[in-house]
Amino acid sequence: QVQFVESGGALVHSGDSLRVSCVIHGIDFNFHDIGWYRLAPGKQRAVVATIDNRNKTYYIDSVKGRFTISKDNGKNTVYLEMNNLKADDTAAYFCNGATWRTSWGQGTQVTVSS
Repeated sequence: QVQFVESGGALVHSGDSLRVSCVIHGIDFNFHDIGWYRLAPGKQRAVVATIDNRNKTYYIDSVKGRFTISKDNGKNTVYLEMNNLKADDTAAYFCNGATWRTSWGQGTQVTVSS
């Protein structure tokens, strides 16, 4: 059974930086792509960034140049480094497969005050 455990969310100010983490249990990390998603108030959950098993990355336009997705295969952990945070980045952040999907974890809340 695959399990995602997200952490690292916080209340920050506009312009601040923050790194959120996702520990993934139950899969062979070396053969799976992973994505970070966010769920903002009044909006649907949407992808933010993805990384595949060759470390090829994808970002939505609104976070390009500000967010960096990375992973540590030895720790089965995916990170999302977020710089120059904006109020629009306020959301609960989740990880899951990029081209595959299973049950969601509890997420981690990022709140950016302007």
